[in-house]
Amino acid sequence: MLYMSELILCVFQDDVMLPERIRLQYETAVLHPNSLIGCRVRRIPEGSTERYTRWINTTTQDQLITQVYTSHGPTVVMPTWFCSRNWFHGVGPFDEGGKGVPEDLLFFYQSLRQGGGVARVDHCLVVYRYHEKAATHSVLEETIWNLRVGFLQERVLSQWESFTIWNAGKQGRKLYRSLTPANQKKVKAFCDVDENKIQKGFYTYEESKERPKPKIPVVHYKDASAPFIICVKLDMTGGVLEENLVSLQLKEGTDYYHFS
Repeated sequence: MLYMSELILCVFQDDVMLPERIRLQYETAVLHPNSLIGCRVRRIPEGSTERYTRWINTTTQDQLITQVYTSHGPTVVMPTWFCSRNWFHGVGPFDEGGKGVPEDLLFFYQSLRQGGGVARVDHCLVVYRYHEKAATHSVLEETIWNLRVGFLQERVLSQWESFTIWNAGKQGRKLYRSLTPANQKKVKAFCDVDENKIQKGFYTYEESKERPKPKIPVVHYKDASAPFIICVKLDMTGGVLEENLVSLQLKEGTDYYHFS
């Protein structure tokens, strides 16, 4: 049994905590003592970060684990965190390096490394305020990118003998260039729906010091083979990406992971 003195709850000064938050998250923490517990949020001003807010509130329990590599960051956002004190200190120390340090992502990844779980109470328990001067805006995009790539290689690519990058465009090519040489060699193809990219036949890694320079085939997604790393942003294709994945009867977390 967990006592209230044994729990840690994150509250940001600009946000509003609803009255039932402690009770509902406590009940979930009792069932998941080694987990970060989140909740749904209401974003203010209304309509700000619409896609991000929808993602926070609608990811499934399985996706709280499978979608930890996306640009959205932790699948339960830090202003909603609730966990046991023992777990928090066991994962720590919390990096308080100051401006430009993504302390929430660093802690979240370390919690997962230590076998921690992730759970969400499916009630809106926090009013989460958006403003342009929030500390998160001081973190460089490249810092986040490098952490995500490193974690993806550590947790997923280390387990795969080969894989396909879904997106032969800018994001897919950037991911390829960011991989270690060993993981670059595992990339068997890029796949896409854009006929112009497909007709080129391959992507040449011009920055490579290898001779001859690596040439990676570019194929239509229907001609590609799993597993995939998806470098197409979630919720940005009007459902086309999701329909294509369903058409191939792929399972998230086994046959593919989202990265963008």
